[in-house]
Amino acid sequence: LLGSSDPLASASQSAGIVDLPTPQAIEPQAIVQQAAAPSRMQMPQGNPLLLSHTLQELLARDTVQVELIPEKKGLFLKHVEYEVSSQRFKSSVYRRYNDFVVFQEMLLHKFPYRMVPALPPKRMLGADREFIEARRRALKRFVNLVARHPLFSEDVVLKLFLSFSGSDVQNKLKESAQCVGDEFMNCKLATRAKDFLPADIQAQFAISRELIRNIYNSFHKLRDRAERIASRAIDNAADLLIFGKELSAIGSDTTPLPSWAALNSSTWGSLKQALKGLSVEFALLADKAAQQGKQEENDVVEKLNLFLDLLQSYKDLCERHEKGVLHKHQRALHKYSLMKRQMMSAAAQNREPESVEQLESRIVEQENAIQTMELRNYFSLYCLHQETQLIHVYLPLTSHILRAFVNSQIQGHKEMSKVWNDLRPKLSCLFAGPHSALTPPCSPPEDGLCPH
Repeated sequence: LLGSSDPLASASQSAGIVDLPTPQAIEPQAIVQQAAAPSRMQMPQGNPLLLSHTLQELLARDTVQVELIPEKKGLFLKHVEYEVSSQRFKSSVYRRYNDFVVFQEMLLHKFPYRMVPALPPKRMLGADREFIEARRRALKRFVNLVARHPLFSEDVVLKLFLSFSGSDVQNKLKESAQCVGDEFMNCKLATRAKDFLPADIQAQFAISRELIRNIYNSFHKLRDRAERIASRAIDNAADLLIFGKELSAIGSDTTPLPSWAALNSSTWGSLKQALKGLSVEFALLADKAAQQGKQEENDVVEKLNLFLDLLQSYKDLCERHEKGVLHKHQRALHKYSLMKRQMMSAAAQNREPESVEQLESRIVEQENAIQTMELRNYFSLYCLHQETQLIHVYLPLTSHILRAFVNSQIQGHKEMSKVWNDLRPKLSCLFAGPHSALTPPCSPPEDGLCPH
């Protein structure tokens, strides 16, 4: 199949390939033809390995919403159900977590050499509200990454999952994948994948994999800090709300004044009335801070999590390549070498012709298996090269995330600043001088210390 008289000779070249190619700096023709953006350079035609998708094209493929259905169904074991809505298919279906599991299994069955995202863990007991919400968000990220993948988005498995409204969706998903085979068996270019790979595949593989590993580590830290920033905004909102409630409690105090403080009764009454009024502004400040925290959770943290999920699926793919097809290939080569030695030993010992023929037949079968595994190995590298390009297509998502973060900070501070400025003139009501004449508070000196 590969034009080599000895499978060991040709296979030895691919057995040590364990790293991933860096995508070409210039993006040529796409496998799935789409209208090219005016700013994209036009490349020579003919290499199906190279992609030309843009981030905007991938994001426009579909937007899928995953919402939690409040009520739980089931007589004994209560389970959570989700409403999954697709803009592309204009559909809305109900799915359980186990439906997502079967969906992912079918994707891995049909596309073992592609980036299939991982699912969030399933907790059988003690699933609190926070865990359920985190899992809903993770399922939403999973299905959107799948719906925007160039190959997954055109597969019948995705369409069934997003649009089939029957009760036996799991069986429908399994039936659609039965007797079909994986991508290697259905791709016309599978047996010629080696012809499209660059000559320095090993060096490109190693450099690109190390780069993406570093990107993952950095974005993981960015996500953690973004979570802390959003959490602080929400905590700040809670503190402001409590602060305002305490001011209102002071203003609502009905404890009578002692006789020795009767001369200042009007001052205390004015102060209480003013403090009670300030609670409204602090409640508004709390609302603004909470909105900013929620917005940063949705627009910043979730997008970082989406990109991290994609990077993790790439790391999982590299591991499948090394522990799957490459490992099987090496084991087959080892078995072949043992059979060759047995054949030579049998010939030297002048065994019966029938036993020699059986051994020869087994060797031919093993040669065919090695050649198939070698073809799968190259096809796996072919797919890895394309998936690496998709990672780089998603890199501009960084600018979307930073823009969302900056806009959230600007808008949040702008709205809160307006409330603080509106609150400042009302502070004059808190200070009463002699004969009930109101005097505004003095400004503190530049060093912030009281004159006394």
